[in-house]
Amino acid sequence: MLVDGKWSADWHPVQAKDQKGGFVRQDSQFRDAVTPAGEGGFKAEAGRYHLYVALICPWASRTLVARKLKGLEEAITVSIVEPELHAQGWRFAAGADPVNHATYMHEIYTAANPRYSGRATVPVLWDKQRRTIVNNESADILRMFNAGFGGLARNPIDLYPEHLRPAIDALNAEIYPKLNNGVYRCGFATTQVAYEEAYHGVFEMLDQLEERLASGPYLFGSALTEADIRLFVTLVRFDAAYYGLFKANKRRIVDYPNLSAYVARLLEIPAFRDTVNIAHIKRGYYSVKSLNPNGIVPLGPDGIALEGTGL
Repeated sequence: MLVDGKWSADWHPVQAKDQKGGFVRQDSQFRDAVTPAGEGGFKAEAGRYHLYVALICPWASRTLVARKLKGLEEAITVSIVEPELHAQGWRFAAGADPVNHATYMHEIYTAANPRYSGRATVPVLWDKQRRTIVNNESADILRMFNAGFGGLARNPIDLYPEHLRPAIDALNAEIYPKLNNGVYRCGFATTQVAYEEAYHGVFEMLDQLEERLASGPYLFGSALTEADIRLFVTLVRFDAAYYGLFKANKRRIVDYPNLSAYVARLLEIPAFRDTVNIAHIKRGYYSVKSLNPNGIVPLGPDGIALEGTGL
């Protein structure tokens, strides 16, 4: 991680833990917003903003799905880091960052703030004009892509409709700690107590969602919303990474009829399918040395062979 703008130690997934030995995720530090009128200095303009992502990362993939669903591909450019995590974190292949010409993601953070302390995470929304990070919180960026770019979005779908907002917020608040972040709390737990608490939460949530999806194609019936994006990015990684590597091994998603049908339905939509690259996902997660010191990438599971580019 970075300390006062300098890389201080080799990358490690756990930078903080609670009293039980549970994984604690770092809060995002850049929280500005792009708006159609530019309040706060970040006006929606075609070609001005650049998105940094990793295809293995569910948080980054939220933003890629929203970008494609809204038809913002021509307005917002993208750079994708290599799938493996290196000693200095996320790394770019040669030429993969035409905006800042960085080698490592942490260089983007110090370009925005030379005294930055913390982890250099993805996604990052970068302003080419002001040469700074607008936002590094995926939930914020997802909503920005839904409404903040106004007429630059070619598709009118509303992922956060006003009449559903309280219900979407409530469901997100249930799914995030138990499932989206719960799988990480399983994988990066440092005590048995912390692991078991996270494990039970993951499967309580999956059982609830299996029941909910018995009555409609999406989480809110026929309306495709941001809640579906946030759930999908975890489910599509589950059998390939979380079930084995993160020890969330009570059941696979394929063992849930409604959840597996739901994932298949969403994968029929190009904006979802094209952002999923299972080879990147497996190579990335299994490069975490604290969990897989020999770096062996499993051949399975069968039936998952998606190779989306994310673009």
